[in-house]
Amino acid sequence: MKSFTLSALSTLATVFAMGTAHADVVAQWNFNSAKPDGSTSTGSTLPSVGAGSLNLIGGVTSPSFNSATGSSDPAASDNSGWQTTTYGAQGSGNKARGLEVKVDASAFTDVVFTYDLRHSNTSSRYELAQYSLDGVNFIDYAVFDGNQGDTWFNGRTIDLSNIAGADHNANLAFRVVATFAPGTSGYLASDASKTFAGSGTWRFDMVTVTATPVPEPSSSAAALAGLAAVGFLASRRRAA
Repeated sequence: MKSFTLSALSTLATVFAMGTAHADVVAQWNFNSAKPDGSTSTGSTLPSVGAGSLNLIGGVTSPSFNSATGSSDPAASDNSGWQTTTYGAQGSGNKARGLEVKVDASAFTDVVFTYDLRHSNTSSRYELAQYSLDGVNFIDYAVFDGNQGDTWFNGRTIDLSNIAGADHNANLAFRVVATFAPGTSGYLASDASKTFAGSGTWRFDMVTVTATPVPEPSSSAAALAGLAAVGFLASRRRAA
C-alpha cells in the first residue's frame, strides 16, 4: 500500500505541474478590424488579445494597413497587416527605427515574443530584435535576415525563458528595428537586385507576447490539499 501512496502522490503532482505549465497570450496584435469589414486596407493597432502598448519609434510612420496574406494569422478574410515606412536615409538611424512593444508580465514566467514581418524589395534586409528588462535600456537578441523582398517571414522569436530578471517583470519591452548589414555601415535592400530606400516598407502581423501564468495561491493550496487527501486515504487503507 505504501508504494501505491507514493505512486499516487507522484502522479497527482505530475498532473498538477502539467496542468499549470501552459502558455497564455499576454498581449497580441493581429491588426485586423475589430469588426470585420471585408477590407485589408483598414485595421486596428489596439490589442486583439490581452493588454500592452505598441508604438513606432525613430520617426517610422504608418500610412496604412495592407493585406497580410502569407502571414501566420488564421483569419480567413479581413486579414490586415500594419504597413510601416520612413526607415531613414542610407547610413543613418542604425538600430533606432522600428516597432516597440511593452507589457506587464509581473504575473508570468517564461516570456516569449513573436512576430511576422513582410519585407518590401527596397526595405532593410536585416532586422534586429531587442528586449529590455526595465523598459528603457535595450539588449540585442538576434539579427534576422529578410533576404527576399515582398516576402513574409513568420514566427520571428525572442525567447526570455532563460533570461535572468525576465520572470515576474512589469517592465518588459521588445523592439524590432532596422539595422545595417553585419560588418558594414549601411543598409542592404531585401531584394539583392534593388537599392535600399527609407521609403521601403515593413509590414507587421501577429505581434504576440506569450508566457506561463503564475498559479494563484488558492489554486496551489487546493492542489496540495488534494495530494494530502490522497495520502490520508491511503494511510487509512494501510491501517485497516
